Amino acid sequence: MNGNVVDIKEKSKKTGRIIAGAVVGVIALVIVASSAAVVPTGSTGVITTFGKVSEDTYSEGFHLKIPIAQEMVIISNKIQVYETDASAVSSDLQTVNSKIAINYRVKADSSASIYKNIGPDYQSVILTPAAQESMKSVTARYTAEHLITQRNMVGEEIKEMLESKVSEYGIQIEKFNIINFDFSSEFNAAIEQKQVAEQNKLRAETEKEQKIIEAEAEAEKVKLAAEAQAESIKTKAEAQAEANETISKSLSDELIKYQTIEKWDGVMPKVASSANPLLTLDVDDSAEKGGES
Repeated sequence: MNGNVVDIKEKSKKTGRIIAGAVVGVIALVIVASSAAVVPTGSTGVITTFGKVSEDTYSEGFHLKIPIAQEMVIISNKIQVYETDASAVSSDLQTVNSKIAINYRVKADSSASIYKNIGPDYQSVILTPAAQESMKSVTARYTAEHLITQRNMVGEEIKEMLESKVSEYGIQIEKFNIINFDFSSEFNAAIEQKQVAEQNKLRAETEKEQKIIEAEAEAEKVKLAAEAQAESIKTKAEAQAEANETISKSLSDELIKYQTIEKWDGVMPKVASSANPLLTLDVDDSAEKGGES
């Protein structure tokens, strides 16, 4: 019986040693696991020792830290997109409701400072009020109409002002976009009417210019036709004059008499005048010839 008791005691001691070893092993694994830290790509690891933020940070990759005493907070340094609504008043006292989008990132060397002084909710603590204030300040410099027509310029001014407000905290503004402006229904109606009036004016001016162009083209066409006709008449007149000169040079008294006789129909004119000198001449010549015979 004493042997059985001894065996039981030995087994209990052995079991206790196994359990103790297992506990130690688990604790060792927990300690080893808690000492490992991995910082994802595009992020910074901020170390806290018993809650105190260290100025030293971990870059991307695998790192070791003091188990239990130290913790690591991951701060993303990638570009993040923040969208929000913003309300402001233009210089002509029009209420402007806008939707804006901000592309920003936390600088790696400012990660510890932001977490220490602001905390993980830096977007609502720093970025949101700075964006709202910048929108109000810049919008107040422009009329509602200019906000629409000079949208890109307005956006650049807001971006510059926003950068000046948040850069000291280590937040970098990559891009600022005004997604849309929204005005009162009365103002929208007035803008629409103005656009319609401008379009009608532009259409009328275009039609007027077109008519002027057509009139000028028609006038030029008439002018060219008149010049062409005048040139044709001149050419014909010159040709006729040249022909007349040629004919005049080729005429002789004998040719004229011959042509007159050829064209005579044999009837003596009832009235003798200087209009028929050739006939008179022919008759006189014939009479003279008859007398001589």
